[in-house]
Amino acid sequence: MKALWLVSFRPVGTSKKNDFYQSIFIESISSLDFNVTFSLTQFDEKNVKNFIDTKKLNYHYVNIPKNELPEGKKYSNHLMLKNGLKQFIENEYEYLICSSADIIVPNNLFKELSRIKKDEFCAFVYPNIQIKNGVMKNNYWPHYGIDLIVFKISKKNAINFQNISKNYKQYDWGIIENFYISVSDALKLEKINIYKYCNVIKFDNDFEAFEENRESQAIAWKENQKYFLDFLKENKLSKLYAYGSYYYLLYKVFRFRDLNYKLFLSYLIFYPYNLIKKFFNILKNK
Repeated sequence: MKALWLVSFRPVGTSKKNDFYQSIFIESISSLDFNVTFSLTQFDEKNVKNFIDTKKLNYHYVNIPKNELPEGKKYSNHLMLKNGLKQFIENEYEYLICSSADIIVPNNLFKELSRIKKDEFCAFVYPNIQIKNGVMKNNYWPHYGIDLIVFKISKKNAINFQNISKNYKQYDWGIIENFYISVSDALKLEKINIYKYCNVIKFDNDFEAFEENRESQAIAWKENQKYFLDFLKENKLSKLYAYGSYYYLLYKVFRFRDLNYKLFLSYLIFYPYNLIKKFFNILKNK
């Protein structure tokens, strides 16, 4: 059995912190007892090819020059996906895995995936355990971000995935997990949160080293929301995936069977606590 791991790396040699995180990410996957091939799509990021060659990885590598992207854009998740689906369809893989490169992958991931007695599904881990400024948060706080999503799909459904997303566009930051979870609806895949069996550790990226901040992310999110709405309309999916933020997303992936005490706390904090806090902030700013 084989897995195709869809990911892209930040430039190497620009930030020691990010280089360290990316190395840990690769080491956590290399230590897994499973046949993993990386689907790497890069956008002229410096030194990445040399970096991955030193790690002795199995990979498909595609570089798309930045001058082929719209002006001012740095990368594109929809182009990464396009390459990944093509590679998945042309080869023999059981899993298509999508993640960021700033996480530690749980060492029991494939053991837990193998316990799911379904031919096809969409599995993920939420919430992450976040490390900020070198300090680990508690392992139930509901951070934004689903940074590890696993599709177990047939080649036929991979072609369906390819067909429904052929007109979809996305550039730079935002909408990524919203899109992937909505795809599970379009493909009629069961959503399974394996959080109570697996922990994903997430590092805070060194965004300043790459001239990225919350303002630039917010602008990119708004632009990608427009593309995403077109995708949702074309595939007759709820617009709340684009408008409802994580309040709708976490509702869509909620299953009683996935709950444990910590996940229950996460939902309790995310909905009553966050909504009440947001309400009082609105009153305060009036």
